[in-house]
Amino acid sequence: MGKTDQFKLERPAFSRRSFLMGTAALGLGAGLGAGTRPLWANPIALGDGEVQVFSDGNLSLPMNFILPEQSPQEIEALMKPHNLDTQTLTPDCNVTLLRRGDRLALFDVGSGSNFQPTAGELLTQLEDAGVDPADVTDVIFTHAHPDHLWGVLDEFDDPLFADAQYWISEAEWAYWSADDTLAKTPEDRKSFVVGAQSRFEAIADQVAMIKPGQEVLPGVEAIDTSGHTPGHMSYMIHSGSETVLVLGDAISNAVISFERPDWHSGTDQDREKGAKTRMALLDRLAQDQTRIIGYHLPHPGIGRAEKNGTAYRFVADS
Repeated sequence: MGKTDQFKLERPAFSRRSFLMGTAALGLGAGLGAGTRPLWANPIALGDGEVQVFSDGNLSLPMNFILPEQSPQEIEALMKPHNLDTQTLTPDCNVTLLRRGDRLALFDVGSGSNFQPTAGELLTQLEDAGVDPADVTDVIFTHAHPDHLWGVLDEFDDPLFADAQYWISEAEWAYWSADDTLAKTPEDRKSFVVGAQSRFEAIADQVAMIKPGQEVLPGVEAIDTSGHTPGHMSYMIHSGSETVLVLGDAISNAVISFERPDWHSGTDQDREKGAKTRMALLDRLAQDQTRIIGYHLPHPGIGRAEKNGTAYRFVADS
């Protein structure tokens, strides 16, 4: 596949239960915490570099927040065949690390210690794997929700990756930084805005803005997957004939997003656009059989999308 033309998306207009699946899929073992959870996946070669996925823990989200427009009967019909809880989702948080040449790049940074008690594990996992935050050269954000951004600061509210260059969508930065965003945000999400703005202020001198189609780093292309947030980006990592797409939250659940991508998600700021982005993206991913890494897919979140009748299914790497 070539660059830039891979996704012509129309602009219309968050489990620990996954441990066994992940271990079987990728031969995990480098980081097993108390014998119950993989902390990171083994590196995967990608041309002249490699990618590795680290766990930041998991979230706990009520189903009526995820699917506010669906009836209990609709939710049960979708989730029960997979033996999944119909009341609460506990999505994994998967942070991707790219090693190539003299670059050590993180895609998102987890939630830190101030969002949910089950998350914020990234720093410990990186250190246990021998990754020094001081060696990270680039931090590339998909978007500015707490579970992707808030881990950028240490316990003293200083940038954790002190020497890194930070990259973020120009539209994403503009939205969260705008003077009227806080006032326009529902009460239950105002902390998202306050948290984003404080972290933006802390890294402002180290940030570079990204536009869709831009090559952020050599072989790392920014793809417009807005809808979940106004400036949400996914990133296609190219290396020769090999590619992998770091999805962020453009596709966020291994059942809901694949089997009912048309359903509106309560996590999307623009629900209609989020659904249209999801459907267009899945169609192209299934057609091209592009490898993906999903931030909230079952850890480590690596696999492919396949067409399944009129819907899709997530096939984890084996």
